[in-house]
Amino acid sequence: SALGLGAIIGTGIFVILGEAIGTTGPAIILAFVLAGLTCAFSALSYAEMASTIPVSGSAYTYAYATMGELLAWIIGWDLILEYGVSVAAVAVGWGGYLSEIFDTVFGFTLPTSISQPPGEGGTVNLPAAFLVLAVAGVLILGIRESARANTVMVLIKLGVLMLFCVLAFTAFNSDNLSPFMPEGFSSVSSAAAIIFFAYIGFDAISTSGEETMKPQRDLPIAILGALFVATVLYILVALASSGALPYTDLEGSEAPLAVVLDEGAGISW
Repeated sequence: SALGLGAIIGTGIFVILGEAIGTTGPAIILAFVLAGLTCAFSALSYAEMASTIPVSGSAYTYAYATMGELLAWIIGWDLILEYGVSVAAVAVGWGGYLSEIFDTVFGFTLPTSISQPPGEGGTVNLPAAFLVLAVAGVLILGIRESARANTVMVLIKLGVLMLFCVLAFTAFNSDNLSPFMPEGFSSVSSAAAIIFFAYIGFDAISTSGEETMKPQRDLPIAILGALFVATVLYILVALASSGALPYTDLEGSEAPLAVVLDEGAGISW
């Protein structure tokens, strides 16, 4: 489960909130529920395949065993594309929070050319590049070291999100939840498609099939357990954010959780 939570909980929740809340308003809570429900069906499929074919390779292996080499080859490249895009977004999002820390704590603003992606005026996003290389270094050290580092990061991330919820709920104002669905349900379903990105990662658990003592039992529990914990946390974070600050103030924010605490709860640190 720690492996799954390490892969799921990341920039998705720390950044995607600002990307999607502009159209949904407080109904972004429903978007997280809808995306989580959609992921549940995928997770059940992964859990079934992981217990039936408990080897590394994830969807590539499952496709190879059931549909042949050609479709497996296509799905393998799909996985590379999926993780390439998601890693880039995670790294850029992390860089956004790093810039926020420098600005808030030290009063120092990183130049746009080295702190933003090319699509937003940057040349080379050095914080993002550093993060990717640092994580790659941990992976190169070995599976045991990677697992330990992941467990530590998961505990920190869970602690940060729980602390955020506690602090944000102290500034909860029900007036901020109205209007709840300013642009109708269509905006919620559209946002759910974007928010689905925040759930990517539970499939990573299936790659540990050969490292698990009892994969038929442990992998399904880990996959579904990680998805459940992440979904509950996401809903709490979305509810706390929507209640602490008007959704219009969060629209387009690169570091929405920091904005909620700073402007909503008055906690700048």
